Amino acid sequence: MYKAVRARMRALVCRARAARRDAGMVTSEYAMGIIAAVAFAAVLYKVVTSGAVSAELQGIVKQALDARM
Repeated sequence: MYKAVRARMRALVCRARAARRDAGMVTSEYAMGIIAAVAFAAVLYKVVTSGAVSAELQGIVKQALDARM
């Protein structure tokens, strides 16, 4: 019985190790994630620095600084 339990535990450990090896992203997935993040940041930067949004943000900051305490 001891040998059967030991064999079963060894099989479970080997299966857990194999699953852990495949759990992460590969280099190409990291590269695609970085490219997507940079593209999103570029679009967000263009939106925030556009005329209308920039004027609204400046108005909000001006109102906040002019508020009475």
